Amino acid sequence: MESLLNDYPVVTEIPVAWGEMDALNHVNNAVYFRYFETARLDYFSHVQLMEDMAQTKVGPVLGETYCRYKLPVTYPDTLLVGSRVTEVEKDRFKMEYQIVSKKLGKVTTTGSATIVMFDFVSNRKANIPSKLLNAIENMATLVSK
Repeated sequence: MESLLNDYPVVTEIPVAWGEMDALNHVNNAVYFRYFETARLDYFSHVQLMEDMAQTKVGPVLGETYCRYKLPVTYPDTLLVGSRVTEVEKDRFKMEYQIVSKKLGKVTTTGSATIVMFDFVSNRKANIPSKLLNAIENMATLVSK
């Protein structure tokens, strides 16, 4: 099962809560965006993005996000959410997510997000700091080994 996430340097484990189910007895579609958010923040923690933002006041804002549902997830289950950065531009980067159900042993959901760097002092987009670029490159290197 973990082999389904070999290309993702950060894997976040998330238990499915009963309250995340909808009237059709599977996890509600909107909940997956919270799973992606949890995985994104875990990735940010690994590259120390939030700590750096506290000092520089330059941090991430969500520009857009996408989700593709492949298989329904039901309670009880535990999900493994892989996250990685796949594209980098001067002021933004694209993240991809893959969710694997421990119960099903399969990929249930994929998604992506565009993260735009923002200067919260000047209220404008900002370039990705070099420290963050280096950390993202180091994470990608972990996967390619």
